[in-house]
Amino acid sequence: MVSLNSNKYTATVTIGLQKGYSRELWSKNDVITNLQVVQNKLIEHKELYLSAAVSECEIVLSGQVEPSIKLDFINYPKFPLEESAFKNAILELTKELMEKLQQNRVVIVFHNDIVMLENSTEIDPRITI
Repeated sequence: MVSLNSNKYTATVTIGLQKGYSRELWSKNDVITNLQVVQNKLIEHKELYLSAAVSECEIVLSGQVEPSIKLDFINYPKFPLEESAFKNAILELTKELMEKLQQNRVVIVFHNDIVMLENSTEIDPRITI
């Protein structure tokens, strides 16, 4: 048995299932299919392997309760990356998923900081301020 270790870099990406601020929803399978397309592109063009744990959750803020998918990434020991390469790959993957899934805003929680990607300053109308 071989034991492989890597530096601990993690990222959690939470993506809403609503298309924009409409009532139309993506399915979990839609997200997984789009994720695999982006993963395969990163493998083919950059030899980057980003394994994701996929789970369902809800984003809750004021009047907003949005079905969502959480993608958890680790610096997988079989395909270890340096920290900057890991973070840049997660950012690239998230930007592509945002576009494919018509998301206005996505937050990435890294092991040492939080990044919000935003296409516009528009806020979900169900959030009361």
